[in-house]
Amino acid sequence: MGGDGDLEKLVHSTYIRREVNTMAATKQDRRLREERLGFRVDELTKALIERAAQLERRKLTDFCMTALTEAARRTIAEHETIVLSDRDRAVFFDTLVNPPTPNERLQRAFAEHQRRVVR
Repeated sequence: MGGDGDLEKLVHSTYIRREVNTMAATKQDRRLREERLGFRVDELTKALIERAAQLERRKLTDFCMTALTEAARRTIAEHETIVLSDRDRAVFFDTLVNPPTPNERLQRAFAEHQRRVVR
């Protein structure tokens, strides 16, 4: 870059690009927000949420959407994630690497599966 003029152009184009991307995202958000969620809260809870949104300089709806979405993702991840102890992890991976020999019952079940499903 040659001088201050080039830097100014870069800063301006970066700002414009960000503004255009933000406007596009906002239009997309509006388009996607067709469903409604309605619930009642007490006065103190509403005041607390409004204050938090105000501190982050965000609209109340946007603040609530972000908080609810993050809480939902966190809850789903907690329920869909399995945490193993070191011992359990070692047993699991050892079994994957060195699987036990199938017993007679498992062999019969596999044969039945082959007969019914695999053609």
